[in-house]
Amino acid sequence: MLEIAATDYHTAGEPFRIVAPGGVEVPGRSLLARRDHAIASEEVDRVRRLLCHEPRGHADMYGCFVLPPDDDGADFGALFWHKDGYSTACGHGTIALGAWAVESGRVEAPDDGEVEVTIDVPSGRVAARVTCSGGTVERVAFRNVPAYAIARGVAAAGASVDVAYGGAIYAFVPAVQLGLPISAQALPHLIRAGRKIKAALEDSGVAVHPEDARLSGLYGTVIHEQLGPAHHRNVVVFADGQVDRSPTGSATSARTALLLEDGSLEVGARWRNDSIVGTSFHARVVDRVAAGVITEVEGTAFRTGEHRFVLDPRDALGTGFVLR
Repeated sequence: MLEIAATDYHTAGEPFRIVAPGGVEVPGRSLLARRDHAIASEEVDRVRRLLCHEPRGHADMYGCFVLPPDDDGADFGALFWHKDGYSTACGHGTIALGAWAVESGRVEAPDDGEVEVTIDVPSGRVAARVTCSGGTVERVAFRNVPAYAIARGVAAAGASVDVAYGGAIYAFVPAVQLGLPISAQALPHLIRAGRKIKAALEDSGVAVHPEDARLSGLYGTVIHEQLGPAHHRNVVVFADGQVDRSPTGSATSARTALLLEDGSLEVGARWRNDSIVGTSFHARVVDRVAAGVITEVEGTAFRTGEHRFVLDPRDALGTGFVLR
């Protein structure tokens, strides 16, 4: 009998299932090494499948294992997962982890004011600035690893896309190029277009990380449109057809680098990014560094439940299934 406890959050509508320290052991000297181990380990991966697949999860579920940090400079580490494996970064998850760390008492915070929660993830070290008011978490802003543009005007599946990095590599395409609205009604067509673009680029040079091959791979396709000055909307199709209900933190970080390079955004200026369900993140560039730009993406996260999941050895469905 396998039992796993988890705490669920949502960040701007996107689920995030947190397995606290001790729930899963993943060896490794760094979070990136732990990710390598998890990919190769049936013992670890069966827990991911149990929590992510139906009937305990669904095709668009997301979560993490909270693990030891790379060193004493961080509060803890996080290994992110989804239905197809383990990601190198997760912005909406980092926002949820900031809220969870304070609300669970893992990191002490003032009733009114801010505290920084430092988290090691496979792509590097990130920090969640948690703002509290009246003893409750009001909002969370995370500072990402350096973000930067990789390529412009790349041909992919009949479209011209920009490619950028924000802890993971994304392809960006205007919705008008695809002749599609960013709406729930058009979701099947958006998923199809996003998968085609990803498939066209995932084995190309733009999907290769310049410093560490383990961070390579085109993680997803971002289909976007502009709604007004400093106001945009996008939908992110990632992994194998998963759809982020939030505006996607790491993709928003990468898009911030592109907007700065375009001259559409100045350092320090905020812009708003909406999701397909109408939720929002706000983002800005806070600094320029040799590797790119440091961005800050702000949103809200709320706890939705506490769970104890069980795998009965008599259950013929085992760790579950994915219907689509």
